[in-house]
Amino acid sequence: MSLIRKFASVGGATSASRVLGFVREALIASVLGAGPVADAFYAAFRFPNLFRRLFAEGAFNSAFVPLFAKELEGNGEESAAKFAGEVFSVLFIILLVLTVLAIAFMPFLVSTVIAPAFADTPSKFELTTQLARIMFPYLIAMSLMAMLSGILNSLRDYFIAAIAPVLLNITLICVLVSSLYLEFDAASVGIALAIGVLLSGVLQLGILVLGMKKVGFSFKPRKPRMSPAIKRLLALAAPAALTGGLIQINLVVGQIIASQQDGAIALLSYADRIYQLPLGIIGIAIGVVLLPELSRALRAGDQPEALKLQNSSMEFALALILPASVALAIVPEPIVAVLFERGKFTPETTEATAAALAAFSIGLPSFVLIKVFQPAYFAREDMRTPLWFSLVSLIINAGLSLLLFPTYGHVGIAVATSVSAWTTALLLGGTLWWRNDFRPSPKTLKRCLMMALSSAVMGICIYFAADYGWVLFAESGILLRVLLLLSLILIAIFVYFPMAIFTDALDREALKRSLVRRRS
Repeated sequence: MSLIRKFASVGGATSASRVLGFVREALIASVLGAGPVADAFYAAFRFPNLFRRLFAEGAFNSAFVPLFAKELEGNGEESAAKFAGEVFSVLFIILLVLTVLAIAFMPFLVSTVIAPAFADTPSKFELTTQLARIMFPYLIAMSLMAMLSGILNSLRDYFIAAIAPVLLNITLICVLVSSLYLEFDAASVGIALAIGVLLSGVLQLGILVLGMKKVGFSFKPRKPRMSPAIKRLLALAAPAALTGGLIQINLVVGQIIASQQDGAIALLSYADRIYQLPLGIIGIAIGVVLLPELSRALRAGDQPEALKLQNSSMEFALALILPASVALAIVPEPIVAVLFERGKFTPETTEATAAALAAFSIGLPSFVLIKVFQPAYFAREDMRTPLWFSLVSLIINAGLSLLLFPTYGHVGIAVATSVSAWTTALLLGGTLWWRNDFRPSPKTLKRCLMMALSSAVMGICIYFAADYGWVLFAESGILLRVLLLLSLILIAIFVYFPMAIFTDALDREALKRSLVRRRS
């Protein structure tokens, strides 16, 4: 299977989750709007998500996968299974202790980390604490799931791990529909959602266990001990966990500051859901596929293959994310209005969410470039360099958020997140260039320049089209709004892709080969 087809497999599964995520967010927006229960739910849910990124996606996609791939390639499946059993036992003990402590000290964590300003509203503070306690054990399921995902990805089975998160959205959609049918009050909806999150974690872990049986790989948990392999994993995982959770850490910093403005956390969460769609399809696909593939190539000493993988990943990422970023920056309001504006989600809420979405979209290319550059460090077991860069980014994010929030509110936080992400991407890419570990080929650089040009032309076209149709859009019902938004999307497609193909921004030969395979 080619690299692009692997990206497409993971991206397709992730896009299914993101589309269902829109349905979930639209229901939450309709039921809760940007009120206190929505703020409490999103604040509480962000906390286990942060630790999921730190312990699961950060530690295991960055540290576990290269070490497991090394065991698999160098010593065979039996040795890899032994290593997996040792890791599972140590990980489970760490997660269990962390979960017990977090639940016990949750009021303190809410008042200092999750949403300090909620302490001024006792009912909001108590609900946030209750929801966070219910959802925190979700971390255990997600972290163990990440380990099984790393094993499956190293065995080059990418689809099952990518499709599992769909269960979170399906579960929460069922909870929301049931809550509407049973006419729950807002606080009861929040509690039902928290229980749904926990249940979905168990379901996702279960489907990964079935995936392991499907590929015929198994391991037995072993008595927890600090073997040399575990010590090496922990040494790599500590900085990798922080580095891998960069986006979540930045969002939590913003959340702490945003908790001073009523509704700001919900507004940022709605905007985050929209820009996460292209980021999920492209960025996550690259992060999942590139690390094990690059680890294998470097393990085999195949430097040309490693460079080819990185060039192809960079081209694939920017070919899709640049036009998406331009579109989200230029026409955010029609997108937000079609997706969310109904029930308690008012036109004023649409305007506020759209402003945050436009600010987030500026950072979209940097988010996917981080996914392209980081595996080059992790595959070489260099976790410290990305860690230092992530710390620089955190300082910039916190400083800019504090500077911009008094004037621009939640939009200032979105701007700070984008600026900090670009800082990280430039530091990662520049250091790889300086070390001569990765320098984009002249053909890749030319194609990226043509992608930017094609995206700019597309942006000008949809700007004037949206400006012409905005009065009609603002006064229309949902059906006509959907048709008008689809018209903008079609204009973008018919401008960007022909121009990108004509300028060779998109690989014409690869497109021809793909069409030939489909016809045959």
